[in-house]
Amino acid sequence: MSGVTGNQDVDIDLGQLARAVWARRLKVVAVTLIGAGVAFAGAKMISPKYSAETRLLIEQRAPAFANTQSNDGNAGPLLDELNIASQVQLLQSADIIKQVINSEKLYELPEFDDAVNGSALSDILVALHIKKNPLENPPEERVIDAFIERLQVYQVPGSRVIGITFTSKDPKIAARIPNAMANVYLATQSGAKLDTNSEATRWLEPEIENLRKKVNDAEQKVAEYRAKHGLLPTNGGSNFPQQQLNDISVELTRVRGEKANAEARAQSVRNALASGEASDTLPDIMSSQSMQRLKATESGLQSQISDLSTSLLNNHPKLKSLRAQLADIKTQIRQETQKILASVEGEAKVAGLRTAELERQSGTLRANSAQAGEDEVGLNALQREANAQRQLLETYLARYREAASRADSNSSPADARIVSRAIEPVDPYFPKVVPIVVVAAVATLVMSAIVIMLAELFSGRALRPVDGSVEPAAPIEEKTQAAAAPKAKRDVKPSMLSAPVEEEPAQEAPAPLEDESEFSISSVAHYLTSSRATLAVAISPTGDDGSAATVSLARALADVGQRVVLVDMTGSGYPTELMGDDPNAPGVTDLLCGAAAFGETIHGDRDSDAHLIPQGISDIRQAMRGADRLSLLLDALSSAYDLVIVECGAADVAGVSRLTRSKDVEIILSMPDVIEEEFVVAMTEFEKAGYQRVVLMSGDETIAEDLPRRAA
Repeated sequence: MSGVTGNQDVDIDLGQLARAVWARRLKVVAVTLIGAGVAFAGAKMISPKYSAETRLLIEQRAPAFANTQSNDGNAGPLLDELNIASQVQLLQSADIIKQVINSEKLYELPEFDDAVNGSALSDILVALHIKKNPLENPPEERVIDAFIERLQVYQVPGSRVIGITFTSKDPKIAARIPNAMANVYLATQSGAKLDTNSEATRWLEPEIENLRKKVNDAEQKVAEYRAKHGLLPTNGGSNFPQQQLNDISVELTRVRGEKANAEARAQSVRNALASGEASDTLPDIMSSQSMQRLKATESGLQSQISDLSTSLLNNHPKLKSLRAQLADIKTQIRQETQKILASVEGEAKVAGLRTAELERQSGTLRANSAQAGEDEVGLNALQREANAQRQLLETYLARYREAASRADSNSSPADARIVSRAIEPVDPYFPKVVPIVVVAAVATLVMSAIVIMLAELFSGRALRPVDGSVEPAAPIEEKTQAAAAPKAKRDVKPSMLSAPVEEEPAQEAPAPLEDESEFSISSVAHYLTSSRATLAVAISPTGDDGSAATVSLARALADVGQRVVLVDMTGSGYPTELMGDDPNAPGVTDLLCGAAAFGETIHGDRDSDAHLIPQGISDIRQAMRGADRLSLLLDALSSAYDLVIVECGAADVAGVSRLTRSKDVEIILSMPDVIEEEFVVAMTEFEKAGYQRVVLMSGDETIAEDLPRRAA
């Protein structure tokens, strides 16, 4: 490959690909125009095809005189999807297609029998036995196959409308065929109804005659049974003995009432006579005209006696005569009262005799009524049979009259109607010249660009070395040839994850790497972003200056839009001092000791959009007893943030291994003053422990992604 050695990592140079296409733009335009021209010529050479459509609405149709209730009951199945699908299949049936072909004489058109005018290509395919010889099929079958290829019948979604679309080279045929199919379909449906009505009338005629005979026989049996058992019908619907018993019961009740009334009247008259009370208030006495005359005479005599007593003495003959007349009238009144009493007693006796007679007749009629009830059981059975036969006869007669009334073709319309007839199309539906030319031009343009790009890739001109890739030689040794003066090592406080270390006196360190530009904070940030890492563990062997670099890394990632959180696990708490506003804010130790909730330990950085979980104020030794929960804490943070950075300070491999269960994490050796010996030792320890993704970060700019591994 040009400009790239065999041991270098390479990348695709998109700019070179674009420049290569632009350099050959004239050729691309020429090829595109040629492709568009070929497409235009081909579209013009293709015979145009026209398409037209007729639409049918499937609905219940009946003549105006039909029973509305019956129509509503029959309309249900037409709304079923299966019924509409069945009508679609019926429209594509061979019978309807043959009728349309014969009525329109399509067998005379060459369009529907291409086998007669076969092409050379078709003849070659037939000769090679790749294609079946169409002439082997009968002419009728060839026409039907050609017809079916041009026909499309479908149901309009969400409706009871069926569309019939036909395609042809002739626009007149394209419009004529769908209309002809719709007419044939409607005629077929209407004819099917006529056939159904004719079959119904033919079947019902003998059935009606048989039913009439059965009805006559059943009613004759009912009449004979009635006459034989004396079950004559009455107006009330009951039999004659029952009606007589009812009448006798009513009359007996009435006579008993009259008897009781007469006896009461007679007793009242007797009581009045026995006690000597006036009988003027008794209804029977007051209603007697003789008694009324006697009472009037008595009243007149008493009036005369009273008048004469004022002027005559008691022994006066006239007064004596009047008193004799008054006594005679009272005697007549008592006699008349006796007659009335005898008359009332006579009425009571007559009522008693009638009551006895009616009771005798009632007993006889009860026996007759019981027998009639037993006989009526058989009569009811005969009547039910006769009624059932008559109802069936009436039903058959109604259906016969309805079927006979629809014997005419106009009286049985098809259960469908044409809602849109096909009209002769003006523009062909295929080929569409403009869309074909546009698609061909775009496809030619894209294919030309792809060919040019592939040529550039295969030639190697579009490949470039990856920035920062190095040869497998030991570059660190090269960078240490011009070592600077030795630097004193800063005091290092132990990490929360490591055992305390004793301070050592400053001593002369090995020479640092001279060129640190390849391990900068921005390069590490770019590496972490491109690798889409979710967890990075930062180790600062040199102390707080490494922790400060880690803080700068978190802020750099936040500035490019990454959601990043830094967890302070150092012994000094220096990251908390740099990022936090409150040195006593709850943090990791408080969370592990249970002194703070998870949400209370997350704080914002005062200088960026990064977040911080500070060291906390609880006892570190007590907090590290729950270090096993650190992995759960980091998993929860990884699900909420793009990247979780754990700053461990001067931690060793054993302490880092307590953080995560997996070795597939990013290990960042934050060493602003890179000392080769310390770096190689730390990197070697981590790789021996199984951590293969170890990255060096200095305090300047850029990254060498795999440098530590190759340097070792």
